[in-house]
Amino acid sequence: MLYLILVLAIAFLIFGPQLWVRATMARHGKHRADFPGTGGELARHLLDEAGLDEVKVEIANGTGDHYSPVDRAVRLSQANHDGRSVTAAAVAAHEVGHALQHAQGFAPLMWRQRLVGYTIFIERIGSVLLLASPLVFMLMRSPVVLIAELTVAFATLAATVVIHIFTLPTELDASYRRALPTLGNSLKSTDLPAARRVLTAAAFTYVAAALMSLLDVARWVRVLRL
Repeated sequence: MLYLILVLAIAFLIFGPQLWVRATMARHGKHRADFPGTGGELARHLLDEAGLDEVKVEIANGTGDHYSPVDRAVRLSQANHDGRSVTAAAVAAHEVGHALQHAQGFAPLMWRQRLVGYTIFIERIGSVLLLASPLVFMLMRSPVVLIAELTVAFATLAATVVIHIFTLPTELDASYRRALPTLGNSLKSTDLPAARRVLTAAAFTYVAAALMSLLDVARWVRVLRL
């Protein structure tokens, strides 16, 4: 019974934030006929207002809502780009917030970009090392070598979790310091509490991703035990 409670608690900690983010986005994603424009139109308006005419507004093709510093583009999901909802407006303002950070050389965003560039590489290295562990043990017949390899492998996988968490200050700044004030001029005062909840969900998307990354570590532990 205690084991079951522990498993459920861990599952809640890992999946809970992700489910909450999705539920929050969906709850406030209902079409609002009284909204003057779509999320994409709001993003374009905010960018032009900030003098960022060169930053494009595009539909994200399966990559989720994000801002690309490399391509100088705010990319929104189809629902948020074409939708008229609190979620569409809040997410659009949040991603424009990242464009503003980039234009102003916001240090945490610059650090995050460098770290994210290493994320995929780090994950691949960790996966390769874990896959190679049984073979290394068979060839070397040395528990010390195996332990050293496993330590490095798990450290590389854990690094991805740290990278996700490291992005939180950037996300909070984009949501509260940049997006929320602009929404105060774009939405009705009665819609601002809902917008704040969506912006909180947007900011904590990376926390949810970090917790999901822990599943990779748990999955490899199970594989190696088998």
